[in-house]
Amino acid sequence: MTTVQLENVSRWYGNVVAVNDISMTLEPGVTGLLGPNGAGKTTVLHMMAGFLSPSRGTVTVDGSPTWRNPGVYRQLGLVAEREAVHGFLTAREFVRASAKMQKLPDPAAAAEQALHMVEMTDAADRRIETYSKGMRQRTRVAAALVHNPQVLLLDEPFNGMDPRQRMHMMGLLHELGDRGHTVLFSSHILEEVEQVSGTVQVIVAGRLAASGDYRKIRRLMTNRPHVFAVQSSDDRRLAVALIGEKSVSGVEIDPAGLTVRASDYGSFTRALPRIAIDEGIRLRKLLPSDESLESVFSYLLEA
Repeated sequence: MTTVQLENVSRWYGNVVAVNDISMTLEPGVTGLLGPNGAGKTTVLHMMAGFLSPSRGTVTVDGSPTWRNPGVYRQLGLVAEREAVHGFLTAREFVRASAKMQKLPDPAAAAEQALHMVEMTDAADRRIETYSKGMRQRTRVAAALVHNPQVLLLDEPFNGMDPRQRMHMMGLLHELGDRGHTVLFSSHILEEVEQVSGTVQVIVAGRLAASGDYRKIRRLMTNRPHVFAVQSSDDRRLAVALIGEKSVSGVEIDPAGLTVRASDYGSFTRALPRIAIDEGIRLRKLLPSDESLESVFSYLLEA
């Protein structure tokens, strides 16, 4: 059972702080690293993989530091977001080369097994430059898995995959986690994390905003204050009715319709249709106005 631990880790570039005093422990199973683009997820992954040294704090795999420790790669695999695949190689050649660098006793057999795991066997003898982005991504996952690492780090692994490929990769990550591997994958898409992982680490602006069970954090996201744009057949009448609703904290009227501030997403969205029916009002539009990942995560950071 392999654990990855960050203790009070910071990383800065000159005056720019990319990661700010993060502590987390990754245990066997699948963990999602969630956050908007530019939050610091890639920097955290690169420090875990030993590509970057922390400016402060420690990053360890089973107690051994990752920085300047080549031996850690015997139990660690990384799929970076930036592609570094030689297009003139076939997938079989590329994955076999990774097996040879790991000094495996039978590189050919290990490569075949890894290609089979990601469903790339049939196309393994084509040059990588002829592949779609999803096929190249699966080839890189095979190269990271070829030595059966206990720790697998993946930066935006589902980029470029079609729905079937995505579902297969999610199933593979589940299987690895169930077998006792420590798997961490980064994403800025909430639904990806929901389908793959029950445990999340949420990073915003280089800081750890939330950590733990996905369902608990998702409830916190849902129960936060929300802003909705509403249009109806009688905006003024609807506004008067909404002011008396317990889940509504504010209503503004303008020529485009209503701006409604709700203290509870679920209660408001259940109450609005009932109020409209009771008042004989037809709803024409209901849109959340503050549902960007940045706004959701900023709320978590403040919570």
